[in-house]
Amino acid sequence: MNLSKREFIQVMGAGTMAGMSMGSFAEASAATAANGLYDIPKFGNVSFLHMTDCHAQLKPIYFREPSINLGIGSMQNNLPHLVGEHLLQVAKIRPGTAEAHALTFLDFEKAAKRYGKVGGFAHLATLVKRMKASRPGALLLDGGDTWQGSGTSLWTNGQDMVDACKLLGVDVMTGHWEFTLGMERVKEIIEKDFAGKIDFVAQNVKTNDFGDPVFKPYVIREINGVPCAIIGQAFPYTPIANPRYMVADWAFGIQDENMQAMVNEVRGKGAHVVVVISHNGMDVDLKMATRVSGIDAIMGGHTHDGMPVATIVSNKGGKTLVTNAGSNGKFLGVLDFDVKDKKVSDFRYKLLPVFSNMLPADKEMDALITKIRAPYESKLAEKLAVTDGLLYRRGNFNGTGDQLLVDALMAVQGADMAFSPGFRWGTTLLPGQAITREWLLDMTATTYSFATVTEMTGETIKTVLEDVADNLFNPDPYYQQGGDMVRVGGLTYSCNPVGTAGKRISDMRLKGQLIEAGKKYKVAGWAPVAEEARHQGNKQVWEVVETWLKAQGGRIKPRQLNTPKIIGALPNKGYVV
Repeated sequence: MNLSKREFIQVMGAGTMAGMSMGSFAEASAATAANGLYDIPKFGNVSFLHMTDCHAQLKPIYFREPSINLGIGSMQNNLPHLVGEHLLQVAKIRPGTAEAHALTFLDFEKAAKRYGKVGGFAHLATLVKRMKASRPGALLLDGGDTWQGSGTSLWTNGQDMVDACKLLGVDVMTGHWEFTLGMERVKEIIEKDFAGKIDFVAQNVKTNDFGDPVFKPYVIREINGVPCAIIGQAFPYTPIANPRYMVADWAFGIQDENMQAMVNEVRGKGAHVVVVISHNGMDVDLKMATRVSGIDAIMGGHTHDGMPVATIVSNKGGKTLVTNAGSNGKFLGVLDFDVKDKKVSDFRYKLLPVFSNMLPADKEMDALITKIRAPYESKLAEKLAVTDGLLYRRGNFNGTGDQLLVDALMAVQGADMAFSPGFRWGTTLLPGQAITREWLLDMTATTYSFATVTEMTGETIKTVLEDVADNLFNPDPYYQQGGDMVRVGGLTYSCNPVGTAGKRISDMRLKGQLIEAGKKYKVAGWAPVAEEARHQGNKQVWEVVETWLKAQGGRIKPRQLNTPKIIGALPNKGYVV
């Protein structure tokens, strides 16, 4: 894509174009505010709608964005590693507005009470229909992490989300956590439920034996007479980040060379527009955009970065837009292209927050959700306790929701310390809300959520922390796998994100005493990726945590965050506490 001199102006003005400068709408009623947010003028002749990382959240939720999202090396102080007011300044969004609340953690509790919950498929469906009505022919792309993340998705083996996505009108999707349902289940859904309705694309998944494509690498669809290619990029590190046995016959990877070959192939077949629906994570997408030419836009997911502006990346073939549409059904990305003379000449990009009290529930989707949840409603709604403090997950190092998990694991299992995976999915509870079984499953529901207790030497503990830190803070995005730092209970330590591999973690202590390399410690955890874990008869993590919650006398005190001391990476616009 070769953009005009207006590209800088477009990016700098993206907040206004995205409906983000509400002006007089900021203090208005929900209906009036909705008009300010969602009445987006049609532009051009080709449109894509983008959702990603909803993690099976069918109902509206609260979700706190991170206050720590550190960028390292060339990524420091650049999108997507801006939080709080730093992000608002780039997007030209006024603090205190609804959109500021959607994008940041600022004054979260107060703003959440004012603006209400976000997401929910019935409200998202209303917005999708509204955008498709104003943009005939628009395609809805799903970036994956859709069939996992809730009790109903676990209990129905993903069928709840499959049915909801079909009704929502998803056209094309790729995947990541979908693969943790296992190869057979994924193929069953694609071959039966999706046949003739939704295309599942992934150019970077091949068979281990002969290297044959497992899925279609791309599809070409006409939008208003313009041939458009959508190439899929599944999460490249699935067999490392998740259990290998679940995708035993398949090989993954970034596969730049094959991506370039696919771009060349679709261009050769006459595609005037080429879009990649990606689950790489935004840093990886930004690097890929410099290495592969001929892509007009990479619409990405995995790292849950809600980006109100598109990043324009230069490469030898021209320009590529890189966007990311957040998580949990909070946002819908809208990308409009003006295609002239068989190529993109101009664009508009908008990231629309999905406020459930500004968008009426779509009746048909609402009825489907009610039907899906009916057999499980009483089980999901059971109150386990009430939280006196805010419970959330997102952030590079810890969140109060994970703190609750590790506190419970240590207490119930008598462990010296506990680890909780650096998952970015999970929902937020406000002080005074009930901790229900549904929330607990929102934080823990996977197909391998076994609780474990393992004896580890101090040396092994350091190795684990160093490995995760390198995954998160490696200056080369191609060595990052997304997710955040493992959450730690009991153990304190210091972390130098800008250090070299193996030298980021120091001053590890247990109850004030330095950890000894050769001494063994009892470590609780959950979600092991080793295949033998599924045969050991361990309880599911939510069972262990539920035992602890029910023993707390009905109320859970605010969690005291156990976060490392940060060395060497500050100041940083991705760090506000």
